[in-house]
Amino acid sequence: MEIDSSFGNFAGNAQGGSSPGQSDFVTFLQMLTTQMQNQDPLNPMEASDFAVQLATFAGVEQQTYTNQLLATMIGQTGLSDLGGWVGMEARIYGGAHFSGTPIELTPDPALGADEVLLIVRNDNDEIVDSRSIGPDTQSYLWDGQDAQGNTLPDGTYRFEIESRLDGEELDTQPVAAYIPILEARYQDGVTMLVLPGGLFVESAMVTGLRRPADPSEAEVP
Repeated sequence: MEIDSSFGNFAGNAQGGSSPGQSDFVTFLQMLTTQMQNQDPLNPMEASDFAVQLATFAGVEQQTYTNQLLATMIGQTGLSDLGGWVGMEARIYGGAHFSGTPIELTPDPALGADEVLLIVRNDNDEIVDSRSIGPDTQSYLWDGQDAQGNTLPDGTYRFEIESRLDGEELDTQPVAAYIPILEARYQDGVTMLVLPGGLFVESAMVTGLRRPADPSEAEVP
């Protein structure tokens, strides 16, 4: 995935010669030349008047250039701010890549449910794991194993919960997972996050953001 640099685009316009500022400058010179050619020879324009016109246009041209430069700098400032995303953990719906490390899920069972079933699907939308979790579970560490205790192969898995009451299904909802952010990219006005497994997601899809737990702060059993 290629990313167009704002500075690159701006520099290209400056060197290519087709920017709005250059077009205005050429038009001004043409108008000034025509004015000089058609002025009354018995009452020519004062040299000071030409100087005023040139100075006025130069000021306008410089302001236009400054505005373009500021807009470019603002865009690049936004790009530098993306560094704050890297290394964080994002709460995202839509699945996560499993490669042997447990994935923290954030289920939200239906209110009043007395039974909740966690369902895991693979890339082919096949159910590869189904297990019961507590009706009040708000955080669950999925170990990547199937119902027989076998570790599932590396890949992307999606999660959902089925809430029940007295054996009757109340609803089925997707489950979000906390996923580490490996890279943040700014492209076409959209911030894209790179996740493990080569997954990409727009920053607008993030429903939560947190710092990874410090292993040194983990409780020792």
